[in-house]
Amino acid sequence: MLRFLSLPRPLHELSEGELERKQAIGTIMTFTLRYLTSELVQRGFTWLLPVVFSECTDPLWPDPCASLEKRVEVEIYGHKVRAMLSMIVHKMVACSLAYPRLFVLSPNVRIERRDRAKTGLHAYEFTQLDFELREATSEDVMGLVEELLCGLLRALRRQAREELELLGRYRSLAVPEKPFSVLDREELMARYGPEWEAVLPEHITRPTWVVNLPREFYDYEDPETGRWDNYDLYLPGLGEVLSGARREWEYERMVAKMRRDGVREENYRVLLKLAKEGRLKPSAGAGIGIERLVAWITGAGHVAEVQPFPRVPGVVYEL
Repeated sequence: MLRFLSLPRPLHELSEGELERKQAIGTIMTFTLRYLTSELVQRGFTWLLPVVFSECTDPLWPDPCASLEKRVEVEIYGHKVRAMLSMIVHKMVACSLAYPRLFVLSPNVRIERRDRAKTGLHAYEFTQLDFELREATSEDVMGLVEELLCGLLRALRRQAREELELLGRYRSLAVPEKPFSVLDREELMARYGPEWEAVLPEHITRPTWVVNLPREFYDYEDPETGRWDNYDLYLPGLGEVLSGARREWEYERMVAKMRRDGVREENYRVLLKLAKEGRLKPSAGAGIGIERLVAWITGAGHVAEVQPFPRVPGVVYEL
């Protein structure tokens, strides 16, 4: 995993050489966003605008408190709403009702614990490229991601060589072979113990899928085997950059999992109503952490280094 002992500094404190590096990272960020969004549009995806405040957002179970210092809540028009933690529920509803293939660049606000400042992986504001496909399988999504990532790296090596060389990444940033390796969480637990997430990035040399991860009620869990039909993508030297799953869509199964896990049903009234009426459709999707992806591409020591205005846990700059 990334470790950055000297935290990113705001733009006005950077030297000329540091600003040149920042500019190169900005060029890579622009290229990455243009490539990924253009590819999805060409593949028939609808580009939606994000939601910032909502009564309903991701519960972040099964670790709802361990990573967050607080949840941002405000009152508007007599209703309490939260800053978006993840647009997963909105994606499921939109994909079921109107947009069979969709994506959104979603700002997420997660006030991480202050002791996560130097992991290099965490920021208290970040952006996800969220996408969802109706009637898709996990294999469909994983194959799509592999095509997008390999295509992006190939294009970057052709068209952004100058920036990659300035950042010292042109020679080391190889295009991985497809398909990527797939590892089961249970296998990793047996091999590395409960800290496998921190250890794995140092033991892989190319992007690697991890599957069968106990998670939120909306990820599909096989009722007979107890296995989870979901997937995270880990990058060497960095860690998890993408999280996704095949979705639950049946009312009884979602309610049973909510009650088992202590999730408040009243926070997901619309989702459950649609499921009960049979209007929630099977889908699969994922969210890619844009800052993490660009940090890996550019060799940044901290994800906040690729943000023009760093959002480091525990640190509040004027801008």
